[in-house]
Amino acid sequence: MQIHQIRNATVKITYAGKTFLVDPWLLPKEAMPGFAGAFHSEVRQPRVELPLPVAEIVKADAVILTHVHPDHWDEMAANHIQKQIPFFVQSQTDKTIIEKYGFTNVCILSETGTLFEGITLYKTPCQHGRKEIVKPMCEKMGMPYDAMGIVFKNSAEKTLYVAGDTIWCEEVKHTLDTYKPQVVLINACGASLLVGNGERLIMHKQDIEDLASYIPQAQIIASHMDTVSHLTVTRQDIRSLGLSNVHVPEDNEVLSF
Repeated sequence: MQIHQIRNATVKITYAGKTFLVDPWLLPKEAMPGFAGAFHSEVRQPRVELPLPVAEIVKADAVILTHVHPDHWDEMAANHIQKQIPFFVQSQTDKTIIEKYGFTNVCILSETGTLFEGITLYKTPCQHGRKEIVKPMCEKMGMPYDAMGIVFKNSAEKTLYVAGDTIWCEEVKHTLDTYKPQVVLINACGASLLVGNGERLIMHKQDIEDLASYIPQAQIIASHMDTVSHLTVTRQDIRSLGLSNVHVPEDNEVLSF
């Protein structure tokens, strides 16, 4: 298994001989404004350029989109990815959106498992920020709240859990208890809204410490770093925690397990 960190949540996962492009956000540096109502809305994003040419990034056997938020999917990706590629999404809503871009082989992942080329992909639940706080805000803005995680299973590989845009919550604990993954990929920049004391949308430092303590036997990879406008946690912040089972790759770094 190889995890190739591209930028933000965009990663390429080579698993059981197949390469999956996850959450392709391919716009150039500072192409879009920060998010209104979130931290640092005055900062344009992505904060950094892609580390590789787009034509190289989109070479894959399949695409997985955890959700359609604009820091995970964009028209640049839609214009450069082959329209016939196997494309996995979380829901009928997301399937309809992706098909409108001309993609012809879009499949909704199942909680009970979707088989692809000898690999079983399981859709897993997320809390993209505390549901009782963030979901009503998303609905008010006309933006979907839901995101998904994915578990990868194959007899020749370690079990991989891509947690997706989620905080540390009971849904994540249940997934860990059910599948017992040896490798866990998390989104961890603590992206936050201005409501309350800064309502986090994905994992922050305490979440990472709690996760690392809960699964000390697993290898954890911190992704979604140093790129969006509304981050509150940096790579250096995570490294300073001194957690031996947490890896913080740079953009364009490849980790093997």
